[in-house]
Amino acid sequence: MKRTALFGGTFNPLHNGHMAIVESVMNSGLADELWLLVTPRNPWKAGRTLLDDSLRLKMASDAVSGIPGVTASDYEFSLPVPSYTANTLRHISADYPDRQFILTIGADNWVDFDKWSQWQYILDNFPVIVYPRKGYDAGPMPRGVTMLDCPLVETSSTEIVQLIRTGMPIDGLVPASVARTISELDLYR
Repeated sequence: MKRTALFGGTFNPLHNGHMAIVESVMNSGLADELWLLVTPRNPWKAGRTLLDDSLRLKMASDAVSGIPGVTASDYEFSLPVPSYTANTLRHISADYPDRQFILTIGADNWVDFDKWSQWQYILDNFPVIVYPRKGYDAGPMPRGVTMLDCPLVETSSTEIVQLIRTGMPIDGLVPASVARTISELDLYR
């Protein structure tokens, strides 16, 4: 079976921290491919204003084009909103029985994982890759959960949007294709 890492998020916008995680997963040998799952609405981030789903998908697709084994996916666009990970994993596994899906989450999510909807189902059925986040001690990992060797990148989409709104440069914080789209379409102002 092909090992497919699922890295979900709103990617509003996708930034170089996300890209560092993508590279680390692909270089780790833990997965054969990685799908960036662009989510319409994260249940933990209700109330946040997001760019249109298709625009966020386009920016993510442009950013990962040319990276072997990495693709941006609109899979969650057809699922009920908000996007609960257990629901996504149930559906995607049924639709792609030839793959072993591996959930990829940050240490900030891992420390609260027991608050997720159907978290035990996820742990019982899917491997999990946890990437480090500053200020979050993921603690000992149970069987099936692996801490990713990945650089700590402190960039956040929220901070990038704030920089744009205040007219500050975002050079070096987002992939060039994302910066170009933001500039051309005058996004986040």
